[in-house]
Amino acid sequence: MRSIGVATCAGLDADPTSSFRGGNVDPDWPLLWAALDEVGLAGVHCVWDDERVDWDRFDLTVVRSTWDYSNRRDDFLAWAANVPRLFNPYDVLEYSSDKHYLADLGEAGHRIVPSFFCDVGEAPVFPTGDFVVKPCVGAGSVDAERFGADELEQASAHVRSLHERGRDVLIQPYVSSVDEFGERALVFIDGGFSHAMTKGPMLNTPAAQRDALFRFEQMKNAQAEPDALVFAERVLGDLEWRDLLYARVDLVRDDHGWILMELELVEPFLFLQFEPEAARRLARGIARRREGLGVL
Repeated sequence: MRSIGVATCAGLDADPTSSFRGGNVDPDWPLLWAALDEVGLAGVHCVWDDERVDWDRFDLTVVRSTWDYSNRRDDFLAWAANVPRLFNPYDVLEYSSDKHYLADLGEAGHRIVPSFFCDVGEAPVFPTGDFVVKPCVGAGSVDAERFGADELEQASAHVRSLHERGRDVLIQPYVSSVDEFGERALVFIDGGFSHAMTKGPMLNTPAAQRDALFRFEQMKNAQAEPDALVFAERVLGDLEWRDLLYARVDLVRDDHGWILMELELVEPFLFLQFEPEAARRLARGIARRREGLGVL
């Protein structure tokens, strides 16, 4: 068979409610397709919620650009639970698709951006200074908004709007170093570090202007600071899963060093276009897992 399912989302062309524009929402797909071909595998791009797809026909399925799942997490997890030979596997997706995991990591001793969880039905508590309100299940900066200390009414309205849609909320102080230094995104592929990126500030622009091009233009290559890499490896090492096919650890700085912004294990953009060998690493990792499954 030697075919690999690559799960994506439909994009605006097929779904008018989607935030992702264009029929092919994943600019990394051509690079992965070519890299899979190099290792003798055929990649097949499929929309995750397309009921016509027979996922069992693939040697294995890789979750990539399923970026529209955040409004339908239950549906997404039901899909993932029924896809055989899925990477990253279901338990990883289930745990890391809800930012309540930050509380677990904080309790385990890792430095996280201070986080207040305001679940549906609860009243918000806002920090002093600028802060961010975002859904606990979200993709990119969609539905995330930055507010100032004098905008509590607007922030409360945003919380209510998210709650009315059945979405739990995460409230965090805005880390000001993002405006000058950005976030450090550390990409891991096939169980090891691959490359680092700088993510520029996303929330200093109105939500309507945060399209795919804007997000892409906010990215640039970076050198991974040794202490940032140690931090990220410790976070991943404390999880029960080893040898993940892919992971992205997003860090920011405060006055005392690195702190965790997000742990991306579901469908992170891996920025393959910025690192020539990354797609090949991913393809080799897929081939190794296929062989480990004993697929003929």
